[in-house]
Amino acid sequence: MRRPLSPRIEVYAGAGRRQWPDDLKARIVAESLEPGAVVTDIARRHGCRPQQVHDWRRRARLGQLVLPAPADTLSFVPVVPESAAVVTVEFQGARVEVRGAPGLAVLSDVFMALRRTRSC
Repeated sequence: MRRPLSPRIEVYAGAGRRQWPDDLKARIVAESLEPGAVVTDIARRHGCRPQQVHDWRRRARLGQLVLPAPADTLSFVPVVPESAAVVTVEFQGARVEVRGAPGLAVLSDVFMALRRTRSC
């Protein structure tokens, strides 16, 4: 007579605590977010515990771990105007140039002034 199978037990053997660089954590998390990915399999492949991957995923959700952008995704760089920059606004045939680094209030005033002059 055969004995019933016992539950599977996994043993993680290692040489103590390992320091994981943030870029490697981010790549592992990105891999775990792919469709059909299984966290346990990914953790085993990289030699870490599934709990670590789940913790890194939580940190990524909180913005504490920056994930790499997928290769097929467009990324945008924020525009930071320099002091010599010129912002050109064209609205209903009128053109206004604002020099420097105008704030939102200045640009809003420009649009409001253009709207008033064009509606008269």
